[in-house]
Amino acid sequence: MFKTFAKAWNIKDVRRRLICIFIALLVYRLGAHVYLPAMDLNLIAAAKAGITSQQSLFSIIAGGGYASIFALGIGPYITASIILQLLTVAIPKLEQIKKEGEEGRKKIDQYTRITAILLSIMQGAGYVFTLKDMFVYKNMFVYFMALTALVTGSIFVMWLGEFLNEFGIGNGSSFIIFANILSGLPTGIMSLYFYGSGADIYNWIKVAVLVVLFVIIIGFVVWVQDGERRIPVQYSKKMVGQFAGNNNSYIPIKVNIAGVMSIIFAISLLQFPTTIHQIWKSAKLEKLINFLSITNPWGTLIYIFLIFCFTFFYTSFAINPIEMAENMKKNGGFIPGIRPGKSTSDYIQTTVDRLSWIGAVFYSIIAIMPVVFQWIFGFRVGFGGTTLLIVTGVALEIIKQLESQLLMRHYKGFLS
Repeated sequence: MFKTFAKAWNIKDVRRRLICIFIALLVYRLGAHVYLPAMDLNLIAAAKAGITSQQSLFSIIAGGGYASIFALGIGPYITASIILQLLTVAIPKLEQIKKEGEEGRKKIDQYTRITAILLSIMQGAGYVFTLKDMFVYKNMFVYFMALTALVTGSIFVMWLGEFLNEFGIGNGSSFIIFANILSGLPTGIMSLYFYGSGADIYNWIKVAVLVVLFVIIIGFVVWVQDGERRIPVQYSKKMVGQFAGNNNSYIPIKVNIAGVMSIIFAISLLQFPTTIHQIWKSAKLEKLINFLSITNPWGTLIYIFLIFCFTFFYTSFAINPIEMAENMKKNGGFIPGIRPGKSTSDYIQTTVDRLSWIGAVFYSIIAIMPVVFQWIFGFRVGFGGTTLLIVTGVALEIIKQLESQLLMRHYKGFLS
């Protein structure tokens, strides 16, 4: 990994892209520490100590600092992307626009931006409402200025993600989430240190076991992230009515097709009552929030159920077996032992379904690990399986992107 970074740094174009990533993430992290206007810092510090584990997990994935101008972070953009993906499947007009190539993608991206701005306004209004008692001056002008700062910050983070898409390496939104997680890593390490520094020597044993478990989890995540099922495909070449040879290939289908999106979908849905409760206080909603909390056994079961549902749902429109079978048939390809057409699409669908079951079980185990560790070790860990899944996934993607950049320039130099 370090050799790859060293080689990439020696290439001017790649080095420029890496510098853009560092500068963008530095600006983002600095903005996460700029609080909203007229906030009482003492009340903010007290509120941070009372954040629940589920809220902190959601803020780590989507947000950028409690009560800061980047508090909404990339959250509205992620939610807007989810909504547009769902609507693309449900509305034929949007599906037709998506199939228009580059122009269609630009239109979908523009709809996503507009939806993200509308969501940031709504979420920002609810967020300001929850912080209304933390302002030094309590009047409508201050509330409006805070809402403007939140919406502007969310738009800037959205632009920052697209900037990294164009001038960085890999997905810009993933880098922002990656930066959020790494910023909380020192706090998690310090919490382990303070827990182990108690009078009981068994606390250090628990910390050591926990560290070993995290190392095993990282290895397990890397193993599953790179796992894929390769479906063999043969393409026949014909020249003047006679076979000139066969071209053997394969279709790679990854185990984690949905990636971390199924976990993000599930968290977003579980957080919906909390968002409503921020605007409209209700005792029934508060009971529902406590029931849906992942620290509650019933909430954990619902969380796992949602992960399974969203894994299969996301996979259903990420891979289209019928389209794959048709393209294979048009190009003269076939799977050995499987008839072209419907039999091929059914075979691909069965393979995808089996991999989805494996992926859903994997995501569920990773997602509930912080809760399991809290039940076993008796204290809340500042980072868990979901954060490790995101960090390792983004890290592996960075390495693959850098290797592809190096390979492309290697071939370019060879041909020149």
